[in-house]
Amino acid sequence: MAINKNHEFEELNGVKCAIVEKNVRPERVEFLKTLLTFNKLEVVVVPTPAPKAAPAAAPKAEEGAPVPPPAPPPPAPETFTVGVTDYTFNSTNAIFGRQLHTPDGHVVTQAYWKQQESVSHDDVPYYEFKG
Repeated sequence: MAINKNHEFEELNGVKCAIVEKNVRPERVEFLKTLLTFNKLEVVVVPTPAPKAAPAAAPKAEEGAPVPPPAPPPPAPETFTVGVTDYTFNSTNAIFGRQLHTPDGHVVTQAYWKQQESVSHDDVPYYEFKG
């Protein structure tokens, strides 16, 4: 069990993993997998289970009128849970501790991690960067 919400871990595909992110879209999975694999971390990706939906209330029909069939629920978006086998890994500590690097040799910044920037501006501290 995690001590706090910032350092979760659970078993993914039978391997104890530190959770990097949950409910991740496929594009984000590719970004994280490439970045974390480059930093010599073994990445485990599993589909996120679909959320349990409450049954919809049946519409009231007038007497004698046929009851329309209930509409099918919308398909759940395909999302994934991303974890790494090093269960001591914490993405927040790794980013602010400047422990992760991009493939072109720069330190991963918070904006790069969140994919707000395509290039990491590690030479300028985050509190001075004007974007």
